[in-house]
Amino acid sequence: RENSSENVLSSEHRLLLYEGRLMLAESTRLLDVYLFLFDDFLLITKIKRNKKKYGGTDTSLIPVCPSLTPELQSFIREGGFCTVLDQPIPLDRLILKNVEPI
Repeated sequence: RENSSENVLSSEHRLLLYEGRLMLAESTRLLDVYLFLFDDFLLITKIKRNKKKYGGTDTSLIPVCPSLTPELQSFIREGGFCTVLDQPIPLDRLILKNVEPI
């Protein structure tokens, strides 16, 4: 869904607490996702890989977001990107449960 002109990720009052890769079990398949845990919501993005690799010479995307983790910077250099999988999940509506590993 399109958002208003406010950029969800650029709020001055929002803190990024954690980010990282995860495998999401979706009915009959596993999905490679990248999570962004902010102090007020959880954002799940789907990892996409471009067939065209940028290589080490084109790092124009990296200076825009110098706070990205080295893992995500490397992923972007290799031509990857993340697309939002679903609406952000507010933390006050999120329930966490321990489950047995697959």
